[in-house]
Amino acid sequence: MLKKFSVKGFKNFGEKIELDLSNIREYKFNPQCVTDGLISKAIIYGKNSVGKTNFGLAIFDIVSHLTNKNVSAELYDYYLCSDGKNDFAEFSYIFQFGESAIDYTYRKDAVKNLIYEKLVLNGEILYEYDYQTKKGDTQGIDRIAPTLNWAFQDTECILKYVVNNTVLPKTHPLREMIRFVSNMLWFRNLDENRYIGYKTSSKDYYDFILDNKNLKEFEEFLHITGIQENLVIIKDTDGVKRLYFNTSVPLPFFKTASSGTRALYTFYYWYKTASDVSLVYIDEFDAYYHYELSEYIVKILEKMTNTQVMITSHNTNLLTNKIMRPDCYFILSDNRLVSFADATNRELREGHNLEKLYMSGEFDV
Repeated sequence: MLKKFSVKGFKNFGEKIELDLSNIREYKFNPQCVTDGLISKAIIYGKNSVGKTNFGLAIFDIVSHLTNKNVSAELYDYYLCSDGKNDFAEFSYIFQFGESAIDYTYRKDAVKNLIYEKLVLNGEILYEYDYQTKKGDTQGIDRIAPTLNWAFQDTECILKYVVNNTVLPKTHPLREMIRFVSNMLWFRNLDENRYIGYKTSSKDYYDFILDNKNLKEFEEFLHITGIQENLVIIKDTDGVKRLYFNTSVPLPFFKTASSGTRALYTFYYWYKTASDVSLVYIDEFDAYYHYELSEYIVKILEKMTNTQVMITSHNTNLLTNKIMRPDCYFILSDNRLVSFADATNRELREGHNLEKLYMSGEFDV
């Protein structure tokens, strides 16, 4: 699981900003939000333009860095912070797998070229390398892979090269890290099927619903969320099967559905096809949802016991200890990202009205 993450010099983050998912309190309620001592379910709040979307993109930079999974076009345009103070972006991750901890830091320049890498495993530096000066220390790698024949001066990423060319057991922390990163998923409902990670392609986005089982389950899902229309698959004159609302005059789903209903389709598609996702970041997840629907979706996400979930929202109705807990709600400002529990001197308890405190400015940071 992801334990800590920090970024500096990327998009609007000129100064270092950090997310610490190990900083938990001893709350007894909503234990499903914490797994193995780490926050596994989190909601991030913040004013417009503070960087909630960019923070998710920062976390997911590692996906394109270490895997060949999809990255929707244009999401990483204007890569470096425009303040001119940094000529590189630095990303730092700490992953926890059982008793093992991996601390991985790298830097990229304005055109996203890797210029620096450092990897620490359980407190031991495996390597540190500067791609600009072509100098570094790789003695730790030599100890775990003494027969590896490589010329890292010509390698685009040392970590990826080592994992791909070394016989390591599946349970080795480096293998677990790569699997975790490969199964990360970022998406948002504001755009139609723009996503990062998990798959190399989502060509089945429109077609997966054509399976009768998926159709019935999605129809039931819509009914639960308050959308009463039934669905039907119709073969059009061009011979292609498409999804329709089963009205007296059938209406094409993707052309006539409301923004909220299409957003539900996007959510349902990923919920059903990414069942083994390691970490999911849903940006503006409830932009088109009624507050009761938002609560329902959060409860679904909380049942994903093997997945770390991060969502961004402006919906203050979700700020209740009935859904999560104060150390799982975060507020992002221009200079830091902090949990509600750490954003006030008040000792927050289960009976506190978090929404009222938030609206009154209690957590202004």
